[in-house]
Amino acid sequence: MNIFQSTPKLKVLFVASEAAPFVKAGGLGEVMFSLPRALRDIGYDARVMIPRYAGIDQEKFTLKMEQDDLHVPTDRENDQQAEYLVCNVRKYESDEEDGRAPVTAYFLENQEYFENRSNVYGYGDDAVRWALLSRGVLEFLRVNKKWTPDVIVAADWQAAFVINYLKTAYKDNARLSRIATVFSIHNLYYQGMFDHRFVSEMDFDDGKSPIPSLFNPRLLKINMMRRGILYADAINTVSPTYAREIMTAEYGEMLDGLLRERRSVVYGILNGIDYHTVNPETDPHLVAQYGVRSIRKRAENKEHLQDRFGLPVDKDKFVIGIVSRLDGQKGFDLLFDTLEPLIRQLDFQLVVVGSGDSRYMGFFDDMSKRFPKNIGAHLSFDLVLPRLIFGGADAILIPSKFEPSGLTQMEAMRYGAVPIVRKTGGLADTVEDYDPEKNVGTGFVFNDFEGFALTVAVTRAFTNYRHRADWLEIQKRGMEKDFSWEHSAREYGKLFSRAYDIRMRDLGHADF
Repeated sequence: MNIFQSTPKLKVLFVASEAAPFVKAGGLGEVMFSLPRALRDIGYDARVMIPRYAGIDQEKFTLKMEQDDLHVPTDRENDQQAEYLVCNVRKYESDEEDGRAPVTAYFLENQEYFENRSNVYGYGDDAVRWALLSRGVLEFLRVNKKWTPDVIVAADWQAAFVINYLKTAYKDNARLSRIATVFSIHNLYYQGMFDHRFVSEMDFDDGKSPIPSLFNPRLLKINMMRRGILYADAINTVSPTYAREIMTAEYGEMLDGLLRERRSVVYGILNGIDYHTVNPETDPHLVAQYGVRSIRKRAENKEHLQDRFGLPVDKDKFVIGIVSRLDGQKGFDLLFDTLEPLIRQLDFQLVVVGSGDSRYMGFFDDMSKRFPKNIGAHLSFDLVLPRLIFGGADAILIPSKFEPSGLTQMEAMRYGAVPIVRKTGGLADTVEDYDPEKNVGTGFVFNDFEGFALTVAVTRAFTNYRHRADWLEIQKRGMEKDFSWEHSAREYGKLFSRAYDIRMRDLGHADF
């Protein structure tokens, strides 16, 4: 039975800097594709609004003009500055009969800030671009009255100004002021166009002052993350454990005090994965496709993986995979002093796919040269190799310092690769530590962020791999876990209803 049948579905607009399949630079883009679609599947009118970048293929996606000559205020500070920036809004109409199609999407056009930019991120004026997106969304909703959302979800710091503007510049608009807001934190570490750990007292943004003009250099120093937290009706993170962690000094990135003040409206909902595309039974990149009942076919993928990375082909050798962005968050500092002794003592194989910080790339490159029979590394972005690792490696190593949600461990379990993870954020919510006495668990979990703890976890995995029947049961339990978006979508539906109720109460509606 659908638990939402007794109540009308809300209209929800997601505002973000990226959304697949139109444009995707990271995990956020995938969430902005999968979550709205899962909500649509259970009856919500969920839509998305992003900028129209140069890289969006208009031959592949038909974008019709929805609103031209949209004048977006700049809050100029003198007459020499433009009072408005002229934008258009184009619309992609979803084919709702196609369950794989993206939801209806809107695209904010502006020649200077979006259409002439081929990349999503990385420009010196990104703060202006995100402020323009946020103000443009609200101006579009103010002028174009064909569809008004009940809830706006602002994804991460880039979209936080939507909430700030709505609660200040548009608070007297009778129609827009009724819109509830949810601020979705995907990674608290990134808060704006500056390093929040090194902010002078003069530049500190308490979040309560008016948003500067689009032409004011101070816009670059505004803490958009703080403002999203401060003004939203409800706040969510992408896993329950991360929602608790960010209220502590260790994980709170100097916003833990504010988050504790707002704890009554902070929720954690685990991200999901797309079970249609993340499927070893149909994955075209695998040499041998398989499912839970035919898991022994994975051995063919393992041999292909070893050969692909130039390692000796040995079906009995324990193979650990790493599929990751290579930076400090992901915990690879722990390998600097532990990987060599582990390789020498346990003689396993390691395959690495990823790119990022030159410090980590240099480390893995050097290790692969020193141990060519044990370590293979592909240190650049690749769409196919991660699937080969999921489908062929015995285990996946994810030693993250912090991890808001994490998709790698869920995708790996779906393919039967056993995760070795640190107990933090979404990793703690998705991987159950193996207990041989009770014969439960889906992976190997360590608590402390230090090399000895990682060494013990890897050694435990290596030792238990020798007990093939038990290892097979660990693999199967992971493959049978349900991390689908359908479950997450229902939890988001409850969150949207809470946010809407809060907004109605704040407006003084007697029924609430």
